[in-house]
Amino acid sequence: MMSRGRKGRRRLRIALAWCVAVIWAFPLLYMLLTSFKAEADAVPPTLWIAHPTLQNYGIVLQHQILRYLEDSAIISVATVALCILVGVPTSYVIVFGRLKKADNLFFWFLSTTLLPPVAMIIPVFLLFRVLGLLDTLGGMILIFSGVNIPIVIWMIRAFLLDVPREILESADLDGASRLRSFFSTIVPLCRQGIVSIGLLVFIFVWNEFFFSINLTYVNAAPVPVYMASFMTQEGLFWAKLSAISTLVILPPSILGWFAQRSLVKGLTAGSVKG
Repeated sequence: MMSRGRKGRRRLRIALAWCVAVIWAFPLLYMLLTSFKAEADAVPPTLWIAHPTLQNYGIVLQHQILRYLEDSAIISVATVALCILVGVPTSYVIVFGRLKKADNLFFWFLSTTLLPPVAMIIPVFLLFRVLGLLDTLGGMILIFSGVNIPIVIWMIRAFLLDVPREILESADLDGASRLRSFFSTIVPLCRQGIVSIGLLVFIFVWNEFFFSINLTYVNAAPVPVYMASFMTQEGLFWAKLSAISTLVILPPSILGWFAQRSLVKGLTAGSVKG
């Protein structure tokens, strides 16, 4: 039987966890409540809804939001696929390859993430204009892949460092090539890590605003560009922004809900040594 002191400490931890959860989720709750308010009632901020309405969702859904969602889905899924296809084999070569300066190559990839996007937007814009990649799905997939591949390499490397080299040596003794051992041994062992990293990249790309607003206009505009249309010279339409934000967070939230088990296991597996 659990003693009273242990029960009290357990209840206190549960109460603190609920407090942290409520504080963390409060912005989402406020956004959801604001989406059901009339525009005149959204400012000043309050949790009370005087006159609930669905008008904001009706206005948001009338402005071809499905096209923007489709562009975001195509860009996000293609970027995740390309990042995994490039990042996982690259991490494998860095960890298990015969490169003399593999650590230098890894830190070179990692150092590219330190460059702020605003520092590269002008050369990227000029390069895309010359190559005809402005406002194209291919251009957006290319730039987002370039930004996120180093992150994939960094995170996958943590999983591969935990893989015993004896497994690959055993595969070599069985006559398996490095390519075959990669697909038959390494990929299954890192499957949950790959799923979790793919989900993180999806969220990063889905929420990306800076490159989207600067490199797209109409033909390949993702959801953040559509959201920016409610920020006008007349002011910010808080109720409509809350409505579109509520709709936009649904896809990654649903994916995260279904993949939460793989996400937790994947993000914790690479951090355990020994």
